[in-house]
Amino acid sequence: MINWLDIIKFANHGNPKPSRRILKTDAEWEAQLTPEQYRIARQHQTERAYTGAFCQLFEPALYGCVCCENWLFDSREKFESGTGWPSFTQPVTENAMQYRKDSSHGMNRIEVLCNVCDAHLGHIFPDGPMPSGLRYCINSAALRKVSTTALQTATFGGGCFWCTEAIFKALDGVESVTSGYSGGDVINPDYEQVKSGATGHAEVIQVIFDSHIIPYEDLVRIHLHTHNPTTLNRQGADVGTQYRSVIFYHSAEQKAMAENVLTEATADFDDPIVTALAPFVQFFKAEAHHQNFYVRNPDLPYCEVVITPKLQQLRVKYADKLKRLPELD
Repeated sequence: MINWLDIIKFANHGNPKPSRRILKTDAEWEAQLTPEQYRIARQHQTERAYTGAFCQLFEPALYGCVCCENWLFDSREKFESGTGWPSFTQPVTENAMQYRKDSSHGMNRIEVLCNVCDAHLGHIFPDGPMPSGLRYCINSAALRKVSTTALQTATFGGGCFWCTEAIFKALDGVESVTSGYSGGDVINPDYEQVKSGATGHAEVIQVIFDSHIIPYEDLVRIHLHTHNPTTLNRQGADVGTQYRSVIFYHSAEQKAMAENVLTEATADFDDPIVTALAPFVQFFKAEAHHQNFYVRNPDLPYCEVVITPKLQQLRVKYADKLKRLPELD
């Protein structure tokens, strides 16, 4: 989960690396867009309050950039701010957009732009609802409804999140994987607090995925077969409730699908499955050095002994589900 401190860091020290880049001339953008879209997205203007097409629209949808259709927001993060512009609490991925200091019109603000094509989207403020406290104030004319069903969120815990992150990052249809904490009682816990077991959180991954490419049921199956779902509060040498096997469902539909897969998977294990099934409440992003851990530290003993063998097994068992995987010895 991105918070205001993250936004300040991005604005001051550099933005996340985009997944791709699209560059066009002003003439090319002007030919592609309507006059209002061009005025706002390419000339950094603002639409009048309460006039945008998406201001009062709250149906399930995925919103992308009007210029390049880069995925930006999920409607589940949309809320009524009373400001007259569409408002969101989180982007779909951390690198979906970029942040720049804006001192125009006699105000000190942070501008939000598409990280793929530099389109102006709006501004961000630290007065949104908790737990993020963010309000992305976005122009409707800068958005395009690119999907109504495909992009979804899944949250899994299965021991150390270094392992689960590495596995799910390799799956085709997975847009992003973020390591963090869920299922506890403390707001914004840090790793040492969670590690103590006192907060009630589990180490989890938050997965943004395209259900048209990889269904939720497949994610649950892969989750169950890439850790040990039969050991209570333990994965190998990692012991404690923070390492529990758990599925946090985001909807009644996800709950029903997870229940079906859990029932189906009982035949694959000699011991009873103890994976907990619980409603998702909040997710707190782990510290930066825990993100993308395996890719950055493949030669660490833990990675070589624990994670690399799991990725090798993934390649054998789920080869048809993979988008890419590092060459493994």
